[in-house]
Amino acid sequence: MRLVSHLNRAFNGFRSSSKLLLVFSLSGGGLLAYSESQSNSTAKNTEHNQLTNKKKVVVLGTGWASTSFLKDLDISSYDVQVVSPRNYFAFTPLLPSVTCGTVEARSIVEPIRNIMKKKNGEIQFWEAECTKIDAANKKVFCHSVIESNLVGNKDFSLEYDYLIVATGAEVNTFNTPGVMEYCHFLKEVEDAQKIRRSVIDCFEKAILPELTEEERRINLHFVIVGGGPTGVEFAAELHDFVHEDLVKLYPMVKDLVRITVIQSGDHILNTYDSRISTFAEQKFARDGIDVRTGCRVLGVSDKAVNVKVKSTGESVSVPRGMVVWSTGVSTRPVVKDLMDQVGQGKRKVLATDEWLRVKGCEDVYAIGDCATIDQRKIMEDIAAIFNAADKDKSGTLTVEEFQDIIDDIIIRYPQVELHLQSARLSSVTDLLNDPEGNARKEVDIEGFKLALSQVDSQMKSLPATAQVAAQQGTYLSNCFNKRDLAKITPEGPRRFKGTGRHEFLPFRYKHFGQFAPLGGEQAAAELPGDWVSVGRSTQWLWYSVYASKQVSWRTRVLVVSDWTRRSIFGRDSSRI
Repeated sequence: MRLVSHLNRAFNGFRSSSKLLLVFSLSGGGLLAYSESQSNSTAKNTEHNQLTNKKKVVVLGTGWASTSFLKDLDISSYDVQVVSPRNYFAFTPLLPSVTCGTVEARSIVEPIRNIMKKKNGEIQFWEAECTKIDAANKKVFCHSVIESNLVGNKDFSLEYDYLIVATGAEVNTFNTPGVMEYCHFLKEVEDAQKIRRSVIDCFEKAILPELTEEERRINLHFVIVGGGPTGVEFAAELHDFVHEDLVKLYPMVKDLVRITVIQSGDHILNTYDSRISTFAEQKFARDGIDVRTGCRVLGVSDKAVNVKVKSTGESVSVPRGMVVWSTGVSTRPVVKDLMDQVGQGKRKVLATDEWLRVKGCEDVYAIGDCATIDQRKIMEDIAAIFNAADKDKSGTLTVEEFQDIIDDIIIRYPQVELHLQSARLSSVTDLLNDPEGNARKEVDIEGFKLALSQVDSQMKSLPATAQVAAQQGTYLSNCFNKRDLAKITPEGPRRFKGTGRHEFLPFRYKHFGQFAPLGGEQAAAELPGDWVSVGRSTQWLWYSVYASKQVSWRTRVLVVSDWTRRSIFGRDSSRI
């Protein structure tokens, strides 16, 4: 035992591996077991203590928002667990291209474990669906989506310190009869693959012998409900697929194909600049794509789409082959249940504050399509703002006093800056001018309220796009990375109700523009600075931007190679 003690002290400064080798050579195995056990025990205890001290972060989803959050998160301070029914991230803007074989499905997906392994630490992933969030007890209940006869329980629960809800949204059918039974959707990769097979099925069915010409026409009538970006891009992709590839393979029915876009609004792409909407409608008209605006779908049957024309009130039955439903999104059941728990049951969408925290719920954040930011109105805090600015408590506010809090106001209430742009005011202090536009040296509380009374009319909800979700994920990871530092030195604006400053700057979305591929190697783009571009050069800009935005070099190479393959060999029409 004296020898053991002496050796243990002698080797105390060696690394574990060296210590084990030397002891083995001296004492032949028995002491080796002793030393190895001690080293492993120490390592396990250290690892256990580190995990115990880490805050548990549970992330629901593997879409744009959650993936951006995970990629930028410093996990040295967090024990991160991810729950999602799909074990990959999908580049959803290219889903319309997958429907027609322009791009292969595997080219736009990246396994989530590939993304996680690049982090300097361990992130656990569970392929399951969250069925319930217990906000009171900080726990989520999950159910495995693996459909097989493998042994073991499919249900489990996870505790959390912070919860990131990024489950996305589901298709909104508006309770229209027949939609769930007879329509295709375009939200997931699996949806795009089903559409691709159905397109080929329509052509194969149309060329069967003994069908009448009318039956062939009906089978080859493709109806897209919804004239937003997804519906328009799919219509353009389908048109190119038919006229560049399928007419060569099915020449006997090439004159029977019809594509119809049904839009309830007055224009397709109505969230874009009016110049883009007009260009898209004109191009579709030249291509022979029938665009029916001002029409509302009443129901879908196994043979037709029933439509009401708003201008005349007339109901029309449109015979159809394949129908793709692309009309918006709605809240998932698990998020609706959370809304009921936190007092948001009367809302349509989960609401967060400007820091992406779920309102009425501690330590729960929501990002992406599943939530919307409930921007605080400046008129709700107008008295507190006035009192904070009125330092001498004179009951009036001078221009100099107002200037002292201008920066905090603009950061806290972004609608102020939008109002300045809309009203064409050169300075924030111009808000204090009298109704005739003359500068005033000071205003009382009533004058201050009047000056800012129109500001809140500029508030707008952010669109449910990949661009917004990605920016929210990046913002939230940045907040988590400097959480401890922000408690000591807050970076946010001052608290007008209360003391001190907010820990973080509120989330601010920056719009980088949007594209609309319109087929025939032409696209439209709406870019910052009121710049609108259309035509073939814009299509090449779309190629470069979408290639650069891929999450890995693997998917970047695959997408570019798919585009190259399609230009040389055409699209694959195999039903697989």
